[in-house]
Amino acid sequence: MTIMGAQHIDEAVSLTTKALRAVADRDWAVPADGLDWSCYDTAVHVACDFTAYAGQLTARASEAWVPFEIAADPGTTPAGLIQSIEATGGILSAVVATSAPDVRAWHPYGAAGAEDFAAMGVVEAFVHTHDMLRGLGVTDWEPSVELCAAVLDRLFPHAPRVNSPWPTLLWATGRGELPGLPRLSAWRWHTAPIRTERLVLCEIAPVTGADLHAGGTGGFAWAEDGPYEGTRMAAGMVARAHEAGTRRPGWGAYAIVRAADATAVGGIGFHAAPDGDGNAEIGYDLVPSARGNGYATEAVRALAAWALAQPGLTTLHATVDDDNLASHAVVGRAGFTKSGAGEGDVRYTRTAV
Repeated sequence: MTIMGAQHIDEAVSLTTKALRAVADRDWAVPADGLDWSCYDTAVHVACDFTAYAGQLTARASEAWVPFEIAADPGTTPAGLIQSIEATGGILSAVVATSAPDVRAWHPYGAAGAEDFAAMGVVEAFVHTHDMLRGLGVTDWEPSVELCAAVLDRLFPHAPRVNSPWPTLLWATGRGELPGLPRLSAWRWHTAPIRTERLVLCEIAPVTGADLHAGGTGGFAWAEDGPYEGTRMAAGMVARAHEAGTRRPGWGAYAIVRAADATAVGGIGFHAAPDGDGNAEIGYDLVPSARGNGYATEAVRALAAWALAQPGLTTLHATVDDDNLASHAVVGRAGFTKSGAGEGDVRYTRTAV
């Protein structure tokens, strides 16, 4: 995984502010491309993001955004907004440079460290500069290929790598199409996916879960025979838990992504967070075209290991239909043992060591 740091933020801010200065004489009250904001408001948003990311790290916020915001003074010109982006980008760069490696802070997509927030800052700078420039009539701007590739590697392990990094980053953030892949209606990045030798388990967020449940892609490039109906149902559970205020990050659904080609080939996750006695249940599915390769075992073993390392969980359960011989083998290879039987199914458990 690519190491991201202050120098990457500095480079991104330099590239974007140079491009924005070339159009500072235009009317920034026009809409930014693809957004409900004006170009003016989008520039303020970038400065807000830089400051918010820096604030999360310095406060070591663990539960929510630090409760502050910034705004442009009345009458601020586009030149002043560009200066604000430079200043706040410098703040984020300085905080990233001085944050200890073990510092992690809250983000809606999962706890993140300084390197993750650095990568997020680069993404914010690039994609929103793209939005502003297109709104102002500039359609041919492209940032650093190397930086785009770096943030794809850091935050978007589920994005295909068969195209140039910049169009891929635009696709991954819902801003374009790729050959055979339509524009995403929902997307997210991943700061702490669970990685195995051949797979990446990417947690499904409420917004992408709602999209997946409604028949969308959930921000993933799926195998032709996916996603499986069980994955769509599990994604819907994530969205409903969020609406009910009962969602606990990490204890929902994940997409199983094949690392070699960034193709989503299945789903895995928990029916709910651990109960008061420390019990939780795991479930999974794999698209037919991906079966027989050991992916299910690899995914179950990895997610079970993650779960059993979390506080509050003592026993992980799995329920398998009597006649599903392949699934019996999967949970057995993943370290589960038989613990009982019901009508038409067998129960398995794996406990914390």
